[in-house]
Amino acid sequence: MKRTTLSERALILAPRGRDAAIASNMLREGGIEAMPCDDLQHLVVELDKGAAFVLITEEAIAHADLHGLAAWIDDQQEWSDLPFVLLTNRGGGLERNPAAGRYLDVLGNVTFLERPFHPTTLLSLAKSALRGRKRQYEARATLENLRDSEERFRTLFETMDEGFTVLKFIEGPDGQFNDYTHLQTNPAYERHTGIKAVVGKHISEVVPDEADGWLELLRPVLLTGEAIRFDRELEATHRHLELAAFRVEPASRREVAVIFQDVTARKQAERELKDLNQTLERRVEEEVAQREIATSQLHEAQKLETIGQLTGGVAHDINNLLTPITGALDLLNRRYSADDPRMARLLDGALQSAERAKILVSRLLGFARRQALETHAVDIASLLEGMRDLVVSSIGSAVELRLSPGHGLPAAVADPNQLELALLNLCVNARDAMDGAGVLTVAAEHAVVGPDRGKLKPGAYIRISVIDTGEGMSPATLARAVEPFFSTKGIGKGTGLGLSMVHGLAAQLGGAFDLSSVVGQGTRADLYLPVAQAAARPLGPIRNEVVAPIRKLEVLLVDDEDLVRAGTAEMLREIGHTVHQASGGAQALAMLAAGLQVDAVITDYMMPRMNGAELAERIEKRYPALSVMIVTGYSGGDLELKVPQLAKPFRQADLSAALNRLVGLDDGKVVPFKRSR
Repeated sequence: MKRTTLSERALILAPRGRDAAIASNMLREGGIEAMPCDDLQHLVVELDKGAAFVLITEEAIAHADLHGLAAWIDDQQEWSDLPFVLLTNRGGGLERNPAAGRYLDVLGNVTFLERPFHPTTLLSLAKSALRGRKRQYEARATLENLRDSEERFRTLFETMDEGFTVLKFIEGPDGQFNDYTHLQTNPAYERHTGIKAVVGKHISEVVPDEADGWLELLRPVLLTGEAIRFDRELEATHRHLELAAFRVEPASRREVAVIFQDVTARKQAERELKDLNQTLERRVEEEVAQREIATSQLHEAQKLETIGQLTGGVAHDINNLLTPITGALDLLNRRYSADDPRMARLLDGALQSAERAKILVSRLLGFARRQALETHAVDIASLLEGMRDLVVSSIGSAVELRLSPGHGLPAAVADPNQLELALLNLCVNARDAMDGAGVLTVAAEHAVVGPDRGKLKPGAYIRISVIDTGEGMSPATLARAVEPFFSTKGIGKGTGLGLSMVHGLAAQLGGAFDLSSVVGQGTRADLYLPVAQAAARPLGPIRNEVVAPIRKLEVLLVDDEDLVRAGTAEMLREIGHTVHQASGGAQALAMLAAGLQVDAVITDYMMPRMNGAELAERIEKRYPALSVMIVTGYSGGDLELKVPQLAKPFRQADLSAALNRLVGLDDGKVVPFKRSR
């Protein structure tokens, strides 16, 4: 399209005589710039430079090729309609000169002036053409401003982040606006709504199920002209929109514009924050409760640690006290029980009391995880049968014991001493739950556990059950039954450690401990022990057996406690050995350095300045062939040392057997002597 240059000059094409000069002078006298042109080609060139109107004579175009001029006229911009003043001959206008009509088709905006004419007439027509051209220039400016405005609007419309749409309401036959179409949408419309290609579609086509709701919201905007802001969820795409709607003026256009954005993420965050605020108090209460539970558990753990430290610290002293007592009673029992039945009963009671004291220390050590387990394959039926008399004496005559030891069962992995303590504890608890009268059932059976048994691994187990007919436990009591220090017994009647000890023992053995109870129907305690792969070892000999005479040995006995040392020495002499005594490690080393020849050294572990392990290490360096055994009252004879150990308190049979193993004598039978460990 021809880009027309703005100008207020007149172009003149009058090739005959002085017409061009005369016309130019007339226009200049009227204040109009004028420029004569030599021919049509020159005229078209000057038109490109700009002109307000053209004054042209009929003879200049009568026989000329007008295609170039016509092409220029057709190529004008939409606002431009260049005025032409045509000077005609022979009657001038179309009324008297119909041939001039062809110029109207070519020139378009043309005014005819018949010759001859008065100069005033020519000047009047020229000024009228100039005014018309100026109005075209004004229209051009207005049109360009409008185009710029539209371009800016289009740029904003296309690039704005918010979704935008113009809705055209449709008036129905009843005069109501019950429908609208989407007249225009921007690219952000789809991004915010999740709906594509809605231009030209009715609302009922875009969201059929929601059309009525949107009409009810937007119709009042069209009718009243009042803008609104609102939130609404677009159910079709589950988008939550924040919208503003206003009427496009004038009202006769029946259009409403809507601008909106997707605030789904923000609304979700607001809902989550609201939910968080609503549950904050509950969560705080839960956290406080959890902290209280954790604090309580910490206190219980501290109690356990205190018990562990206490038992570990005093066990040595207690066992040191028990060792000479047990040894002396054992010696007296061997010497006098056969001849004096009354003395035998007294000594037997004293030995039982000493044994109970040993058991008490062992239980505390076991609970504090300081008592080492000596596990091996155990015949559970034989163990239960061997406990029959002990259980009967412990539960009293008013409680009926029903023992079903399960003969023929495979062996179980257990520490028989600790297992006996655990079962005795369960039986005593059952007696207390029945107030000393009822039926106590102790049974053993084979149990195969599947993969859905909780913490207990799948496999084969021996299940030992202790069942009473007592008052039972409530769910709350049952839930806390194995907690350390928890007891339903009165003050001074229970420590709350019994079931915890059983639970800990089962866990150490690789089994489990289960409690079930119903109020008024009694309680059942099930102890699961893994089935052993090896055959059961026979239970140890009776402790009151007579120690058989063996080869006489020279023994160096080292202990800082005089009573313990004296009692142990007497037991060794009773067996038939010669005993040399030292009150500490330094004295023992001095005696060996002075030339004392011995077959074995028996030393206490906890001694001032030099403990038993340090003494054994020095003896090993100086006298590598000399056998050393450590006696300890601290951790059940299982210190992490590569030296044979014997736990306090011990009886004469224990000491004899340990010494036999140390120097290479087996069960009292002499074997080739070998000084080695």
